[in-house]
Amino acid sequence: MQKLNLPQVSFRIKQSGDKYQVFDEVRKKFVALTPEEWVRQHFIHFLINQQKFSAGLMAVEMLVKINGLSQRADIVLYNKQGKPSVIIECKAPEVKVTRAVFNQAARYNTRLNVDYLVVTNGLQHYCARLIDQEGNYEMLKTIPTAEEVYV
Repeated sequence: MQKLNLPQVSFRIKQSGDKYQVFDEVRKKFVALTPEEWVRQHFIHFLINQQKFSAGLMAVEMLVKINGLSQRADIVLYNKQGKPSVIIECKAPEVKVTRAVFNQAARYNTRLNVDYLVVTNGLQHYCARLIDQEGNYEMLKTIPTAEEVYV
């Protein structure tokens, strides 16, 4: 797998036939190791180890219904009151982070009403803080820490 712009992690990986699986510490199970999953697992470890988020306050591939359609948010971080606070959309490294990718995370927010949106392909990471109910936001230079989100 490709080297990412995230701290290196030692994963539990196993082979099943000609496919590989990686252990997801949040879902507590092995999942197919795709390029997108490689990014998601690195970002989960970054959130837990560097940004100090609790794995117990994370949901991975969370079901979100939008206009009757079932979609999945890659990672949702909750605050200590159980309210969704951050949506993280992960893409494979070869997928460019475009406005359309950012809009995908914003669509999930029509249901979740979070404070932050993060989009990453493992090489580039973008974070926006929502500043009002009309969908206006400001781009941040860094990913918020648990301390900033849990207040």
